[in-house]
Amino acid sequence: MSVKKKLPVRVREATRQDIPALVELNRVAYPVLAGENVVWGESHLLSHLRVFPQGQLVAEVKGQIVGAAASLIVNLGSDPLRLHTWSGITDSGYFTSHDPQGDTLYGADVYVHPDARGLGVGHALYEARRELCRRLNLRRILAGGRLWNYHEHAKDMSPQEYAQRVVAGEFRDLVLSFQLREGFQLRGVMPNYLRDPKSHNYASLIEWLNPDYKPRPSGVRKVRVACVQYQMRKVNSFSEFARQVSYFLDVAADYGSDFVLLPELFSVQLLSHLDALSPQEGMKRLAGYTARFKRLMSDLAGKYGLTIIAGSHPVTVGDKLLNVAHVCLPNGSIVEQPKLHITPNERKWWGLSGGQSLAAIETPKAKIGVLICYDVEFPEAVRALADDGAEILFVPFCTDNRQGYLRVRYCAQARAIENQIYVALAGNVGNLPDVDNMDVQYGQAAVFTPSDFAFARDGIAAEADSNEETVLVCDLDLDSLHESRSNGTVTPRFDRRADLFQFVSRFRPSQQPSSDTKEGPLGDQLDFSGEKVPEGQ
Repeated sequence: MSVKKKLPVRVREATRQDIPALVELNRVAYPVLAGENVVWGESHLLSHLRVFPQGQLVAEVKGQIVGAAASLIVNLGSDPLRLHTWSGITDSGYFTSHDPQGDTLYGADVYVHPDARGLGVGHALYEARRELCRRLNLRRILAGGRLWNYHEHAKDMSPQEYAQRVVAGEFRDLVLSFQLREGFQLRGVMPNYLRDPKSHNYASLIEWLNPDYKPRPSGVRKVRVACVQYQMRKVNSFSEFARQVSYFLDVAADYGSDFVLLPELFSVQLLSHLDALSPQEGMKRLAGYTARFKRLMSDLAGKYGLTIIAGSHPVTVGDKLLNVAHVCLPNGSIVEQPKLHITPNERKWWGLSGGQSLAAIETPKAKIGVLICYDVEFPEAVRALADDGAEILFVPFCTDNRQGYLRVRYCAQARAIENQIYVALAGNVGNLPDVDNMDVQYGQAAVFTPSDFAFARDGIAAEADSNEETVLVCDLDLDSLHESRSNGTVTPRFDRRADLFQFVSRFRPSQQPSSDTKEGPLGDQLDFSGEKVPEGQ
């Protein structure tokens, strides 16, 4: 490989599509460790992307991957600088020890193609890692750096003396000297860190403290969710519609809610004051209210300091009509999530088309996903959101009979269990006699949990009486959710058989790597006592 010097380095998040290239890059970057077969394999890199995609970075020069960094979040308690092994802190390289509630970003690996060294690739990766630490408001970055050149001095001095003399500038160490230039401080030397002949298994313990860190509030991490079971009734103007919506937002705010979920297509109520229209004509007319609808919802989100999942509303995009959920954040920004799967009825009567985008959404209180009604009946869509970090899934729905409602409900409960997330539903009730194809509604708001001891009986955190206008308010414990993912009676997020089933999402490049690539063990490492640790322990 030939790389010209002084070319810009681009750092981005890694994808599944990158895995074969990363496996090969790791071997080229660490030929000695490759000889020991201590290098990344496909299953390790897949696990990294599954548990903490934001922490997996690649560096490109002219579109070619020349470097990468792998990180996870850990909770080291009251003694964050205690000695540890690489295998122990990374769970044999699989990162299943990742703790989203921890305060320390752990740098598990940085590797650069030999031909690209000296081009600033390592600096770009370290800077991206520092930016991630700031963005996630973590207290520090911690890492173990192999004492790369210690084998040249091992006969004459201890590893501790060697490391201190590198800090003093007497020796140059390929790894530690670079880390010191990047603003890290040497905190100690760790024995038996990683099986590596060059360092005699010793590593520096280095730390970078985040100057922008703000201590998190103490106590349990909880959020309050309000699901509006919305009564469809005739209105005479947009102002009357806005007053009704404002009333429910005011109620939710009075109860101290963080999130408010409104039903799918509740804005169809606006058609009740227009002359009779065909269903398709009605949807097109309703799309003309989009700007006013978004402004109303955004203003209410700012006024009450809420994250509003504003049900859904038809939006014209080119020559297509999409059913779009608008997530309105307290800071005034709006994230749009189109409905992906369109029912035969919606396609025939309303002329709706399916959207092409899906992403988990960062909010002030939690990372969320939104799927509209029929979408929750497709497990792939929820799996994509859960893999992208969603903790709560909001499902605005609109169903006209009990059978339709139960399809949504049963699938929502299944999605909560298999992905270990919370799922909240809100639907319309009542009727609009003069609005064709929207004349009757059946709904029951509910909030579902994984089915385990940490949660409510039957996996139902709360549910409203069916077909009654009301606001369902429910508290959700996000700490319990993350604890169940690691230590629950069952742990489906971690127990998936990636060797048997492959999940490919076109929303983010996710082509599975070829199964022909051999993986290194990475588990045959040393524990604190110097004994070898079997893989998986």
